[in-house]
Amino acid sequence: MPSQGRLILEGGRVPEGLALFDEAMTRVAAGEVSAVFAGQVYCTMIEGCQRVLDVGRAATWTAALTRWCDRQPGLVPFTGQCAVHRGQMCTLSGAFRDAIAEFDAALARYLDTSASAAGLAFAERGEVYRILGDLDNAELSFSQAGAHGYDPQPALARLWLARGRAQAAAGAAQRLLLESTEPVLRARILPGAVEILLATGAVAQSRPLAAELAEIGDRFGCVALQAKAAFASGTVELADDDPAGALPYLRKARQQWMELHCPYEAARCQAAIGRGLLALSDSDSARAELAAAGRIFDALGARPDAEAVADLLGPDAHPAGLSDREVEVLRLVATGRSNGQVAETLTLSEKTVSRHLSNIFAKLDVNTRTAATAYAYEHGLM
Repeated sequence: MPSQGRLILEGGRVPEGLALFDEAMTRVAAGEVSAVFAGQVYCTMIEGCQRVLDVGRAATWTAALTRWCDRQPGLVPFTGQCAVHRGQMCTLSGAFRDAIAEFDAALARYLDTSASAAGLAFAERGEVYRILGDLDNAELSFSQAGAHGYDPQPALARLWLARGRAQAAAGAAQRLLLESTEPVLRARILPGAVEILLATGAVAQSRPLAAELAEIGDRFGCVALQAKAAFASGTVELADDDPAGALPYLRKARQQWMELHCPYEAARCQAAIGRGLLALSDSDSARAELAAAGRIFDALGARPDAEAVADLLGPDAHPAGLSDREVEVLRLVATGRSNGQVAETLTLSEKTVSRHLSNIFAKLDVNTRTAATAYAYEHGLM
């Protein structure tokens, strides 16, 4: 039955697959199966839940597996798998140092048994190191995962992005999207692919991927996957200069992550909300959201995210509270370009350029392009 449930999951029929897992777990809990088969059921069930981000079931059965392993000390491979699953749950709850300790414990078990599953533990540990900003240890862990036959993508591509290798990251994301066709695999790849492609300016390509992730999330019915989809859609709208359109998605995602008790993911959403409010010139609300997200990142040890928020909370780089995008628009207007030419240069719509100009005029307290141009020259913006 566990193998049948896994096949159904991989075919995209997630509710049916999880129902079969639940039936199997009921039999295990009732003591109807042997110890070895029970261990296989536990691990297959949890792995299936992790693949489709069914956080609730994964947490429930990880706790059950822990209790079961305590009663089966001789079954070393299952003890290692239990540590991996506990590490995954620690990662979701933001207990990153505890997660690393669990992955290290799993690896100690796996090395004793030469289990190939060590690759997953190395990959999961590498992702935690990436979040903490320890990029060297992250790269080493991903390399070790590959040496054990486990492909650490797309997490490795996100590490490349953090190291400034945006084109390499985009190339890996494009390859993964072409190779993976099953919905369960796509669900794992799409969140990272959207993030990477947006970082390289591929907004148009990212939009249908975010929509696909939303469709998969609705079909699977897993809240964490729906939260990832909402976050992806919100960041696409932010990148496409539509902060008002982004905020409902980002607020939905934050609420869902908070309900799942996943503080790191919730804080990422809150930071994106702050960016959206900044783009809408609601500076006070933006600073409140960013400061709150920054405190969470600091408490969790997520240094790169904390630093990114600190940069946004720093003193305004431009006069009159102009955003970076507004300064770009103003500079082009000051050189005599029309709205259409500005839109073409910055890959925006003319409607978006008009909205930016309206915000610029309001911030500078001017009514004409000529007056805005004069301000730009007088304040060294050219």
